[in-house]
Amino acid sequence: MMVLHSGTTCPFSQRCRLVLFEKGMDFEIRDVDLFNKPDEISAMNPYGQVPILVERDLVLYESNIINEYIDERFPHPQLMPVDPLMRARARLMLFVYEKELFVHVNTLENDKSDMAHINHEKARVQIREYLTSLAPLFQKSKFMLGDELSMLDVALAPLLWRLDYYGIELPKTAAPLMKYGERIFSRTAYIDALTPPEKIMRR
Repeated sequence: MMVLHSGTTCPFSQRCRLVLFEKGMDFEIRDVDLFNKPDEISAMNPYGQVPILVERDLVLYESNIINEYIDERFPHPQLMPVDPLMRARARLMLFVYEKELFVHVNTLENDKSDMAHINHEKARVQIREYLTSLAPLFQKSKFMLGDELSMLDVALAPLLWRLDYYGIELPKTAAPLMKYGERIFSRTAYIDALTPPEKIMRR
């Protein structure tokens, strides 16, 4: 059985929980206290971070790597495109998300320096601008790659869920993006994958 070591408030862990619930497979989730991580976390991941997936002798970390492995092991429903060209483009977009969006999420989550207040505000501005630029995509498209949920949606959803929590207010022009978020949030798998602390993050 797969075991996911997951932070209860970690947006990257939430990605993996969502994929596991979407697949409807047998798995175990072990909650990790992010402020008091057990020694085994550093033993499994040299970077000392969650999520970590363990299956027999296999130990994986980094949410996108974990999720692609799960998707290949349990291909129904398929969350990465089957076509090699589209799959490559999806991987590139996931990489762009990390560089353009989630680098700022890391700042909001982890920056405790003397400059944190300034850095947090800069991060909020960058996230707001990037997300607003995505909004027109959803005037005609239900999800990022069309009518079906994909790994791109899985990657983005935890950030959209945390906008209130991070103090980010999007402009009215981002309304299509927010409706897109609601489509994801209403999925049974999404609701089931939420931890109690995550449920209260969003008003």
